[in-house]
Amino acid sequence: MDFTFTEEQQAAIEAAQAVFSAVTPDGVPSPALTHGPVADDFDRPLWRTLADADLLGLPLAPEHGGAGLDPIALCLVLRESAKVLARVPLLESYATAHTLQKYAPDALRADVLPQIATGNLVITAAASGRTGHDPAELAATARQDGTTWTLDGTHTAIPWARAADRILLPAHTPDGRTVLALVPQNHPCLTLNDQTSTNGEHYAEAHLDSVRVDARDTLTDPAAWDTLRDLLTTGTCALALGLGERVLAMTSDYTGKREQFGFPLATFQAVAVQAADRFIDLRAMEATLWQAAWRLTTGAAGPLPPAGDIAVAKIWASEGVRRIVQTAQHLHGGFGADTDYPLHRYHAWAKQLELSLGPAAAHEEALGELLAAHPLS
Repeated sequence: MDFTFTEEQQAAIEAAQAVFSAVTPDGVPSPALTHGPVADDFDRPLWRTLADADLLGLPLAPEHGGAGLDPIALCLVLRESAKVLARVPLLESYATAHTLQKYAPDALRADVLPQIATGNLVITAAASGRTGHDPAELAATARQDGTTWTLDGTHTAIPWARAADRILLPAHTPDGRTVLALVPQNHPCLTLNDQTSTNGEHYAEAHLDSVRVDARDTLTDPAAWDTLRDLLTTGTCALALGLGERVLAMTSDYTGKREQFGFPLATFQAVAVQAADRFIDLRAMEATLWQAAWRLTTGAAGPLPPAGDIAVAKIWASEGVRRIVQTAQHLHGGFGADTDYPLHRYHAWAKQLELSLGPAAAHEEALGELLAAHPLS
C-alpha cells in the first residue's frame, strides 16, 4: 500500500508551512491573564495572507476559484495551522465550503463560493447544539412555508460568530429531517450573546426567534448535515495532531537542553519513557486521522460506516492531545506554567479541542452504537 501524499497535497503542505512560518502563538494576550476573549476578532492579516496564497479555496472547484482538493489536503493544512495556534476560522470555512459545494442550490454556490475563495466572505458553522451535549441538529426547529424557512431555537459555542458574515445552522423539521440554513450574522431576528472559549477566543450563543431564510439559502439534502459534522470532527482531529506534534517537539527541545545533576533531562529513563509514550499517542492519532480522512475522501467501503472511523479518530485525538500536554507540563516543571512561555497556550487550546464536538466518551458511545448496528463478523 502507498501511504505517500499526492503532489497536490504536498504542495498544500508547503504553501501552508510558508504562510504559517511567520505566525507566532503569542501574538495576542495570554488567555490565562485575560478576562474574556483575548481579542475581539480573528487574525485578519493572516486571513488575507491565506487568501493571497490560494489556501482558502482548497476545497472548491476551479470554476469557483478553488483547487478542488480533498479532505486529506484540508486536514494537512489544518495540522500546520495548529502548530502555531493560528487564530483563523479555517476549519469552519473549509467544512462549510465543502458542504455548500456539494449540496447548496446552484444560485447559492455561484453567490458565495467565489467570495469564500478570495477571503471576502467569512462563514462559520454551529455544531455544538443547545448545550454542547445534545445533538446540534435538535437545537433549532425549521418550518417551511412556500419558498421560506422559519427557524427557532438556540445554538451555543459558535466559533467567531460575531466576526463571520454568515453562519451555517442545522435545524430539524417536523418530520425529523435536518436542514442547514445559511443565515446572515446581522439578521434582525438572530441574537448573539458573547461567550469565551477555553482557549480565550470569541464565541457566541445564537438565539433564533422566527428567523426567516429563503429556500435558496437552505440545504435540504439529508446528507448535508452529516457531511458538515464529519468534516468538522475530522478537521478537529487534524488540529489536535498538529498541536500535539508541536508540543512534543517543544518538550524534546527543552528536556534535551535542561540539565539536572549534570545531565540533560532527556537522558533520564523516566523522562524518556514518558516522552516515548506520548510519541505513541501521536502515531495513533495520526493513523486514525488519515483513516477517517481517507474514508471521507474516497467513500470506500468498510466494516463500519465512515462515522465509525471518525469516532475512533476523535477518541484518540481527545485523549491523546490531553495526555501530550499534561506530560509536557510535567516535564517542563515550573517553566511550563510561565505565562511568558507559550506552552500554557497550547494546553488551553488542547483542552478546547478535546471537548469540541464531543469528548472521547461521547464518541465511544457513538462507536458502541455503530458496532451494535453493524456487528463485525
